[in-house]
Amino acid sequence: MKISMNVITTAFMVMILLSSCKEIKTKSNETETTATNTLVDSTDKWSVRMANSIMHRNEHAYEIDHRTVPKWDYVHGVVMLGFEKLYEKTNDQKYYDYIKDYADTLINEEGAIATYKIEDYNIDMINAGKILFKLYDHTNDSRYRNAMDTLRLQLTDQPRTKSGGFWHKKRYPNQMWLDGLYMGAPFYAQYTVNFEQGKALDDIAHQFELIEKHAKDEKTGLLFHGWDESKAMDWADDKTGTSPNFWSRSLGWYAMALVDVLDYFPQDHPGRAQIIGYLKELATAVVKVQDETGLWYQVTDMGDREGNFLEASGSTMLVYALAKGVNKGYLPEHFMKNAELGFKGLTEELIKVDKDGLITITQVCAVAGLGGNPYRDGSYEYYINERKKDNDPKATGPFIMAALELDK
Repeated sequence: MKISMNVITTAFMVMILLSSCKEIKTKSNETETTATNTLVDSTDKWSVRMANSIMHRNEHAYEIDHRTVPKWDYVHGVVMLGFEKLYEKTNDQKYYDYIKDYADTLINEEGAIATYKIEDYNIDMINAGKILFKLYDHTNDSRYRNAMDTLRLQLTDQPRTKSGGFWHKKRYPNQMWLDGLYMGAPFYAQYTVNFEQGKALDDIAHQFELIEKHAKDEKTGLLFHGWDESKAMDWADDKTGTSPNFWSRSLGWYAMALVDVLDYFPQDHPGRAQIIGYLKELATAVVKVQDETGLWYQVTDMGDREGNFLEASGSTMLVYALAKGVNKGYLPEHFMKNAELGFKGLTEELIKVDKDGLITITQVCAVAGLGGNPYRDGSYEYYINERKKDNDPKATGPFIMAALELDK
């Protein structure tokens, strides 16, 4: 029996076609499996991707920042505040549970806070208390209120400069740092509005007035990292008492302090207009030194100097403050372009995505301060030589907040 060559050729072509289809289907299934197995979905918004990356890396929130035992700390506070805002946006219960787990790990049945020492009068330790207001509202659990009362007591007795400004820490006498305004003022404002009929708002406005008066550089509109009223510290200028340089993260802390404290100042309080004015002046100053990438340098005004680098935490904080300032109507609309550019710079220049979808934010200054032992002199060389750390919470928390303000 003869079989024509046409029939053989046709049959062969069908076999090849079927084999190709099977291979395409297999590859398609592999792709679908890979997508399903990623730990963080790349189609989610950046705020969700960062939060989910944090949760994957840290089963419990106290483990953030490589902690192996629980600690009450400002860095956990800034990340948990980002989670609080994300929960409000998404209503995803896992974010609320993550916050509550942190609080419940550190606060006992009587409301005492583990690892917290009021006698240190460290204003940084106030910051994590910001997450307790919503927990108290949701649960009516008295231990959260008791913990807040303890933090409020610290502010009552916090040592002050002669002019009435909170010392940054008991061991840093007569010093106000920009960081401290963020750590203390928004908590202080929310507490006094919620539980004291706002009686302390004048004192809070005074804290900002002092730092503006003594730490601001009139030439640039930027503020120096610290101010020593006594001028006793080696880092302090003999005439002004200010530290020698502008540090972008300290400016970021301060910018966030301004936009966050305004949530609690009523329209008719004179401090409100005053603080909005400070925010406008700071926004105008920082966009003048914003890099073309949208980011800010470690030493804010010296982007062209050798060794300086684009720094993530200060950039995330400034993006958040600019975006929230516009969204709340405190800042003119044109500042939103700067916020958008800054966020673009973060995602294109400093964010890395691994094969599992987990995101990492790079080029974060791990820590910087003034004085102490070993001594930190606030020089240019000091700031640029502090170590960098990926996924430092001082960048991840504000990144979530910035993304939420920009709906990213």
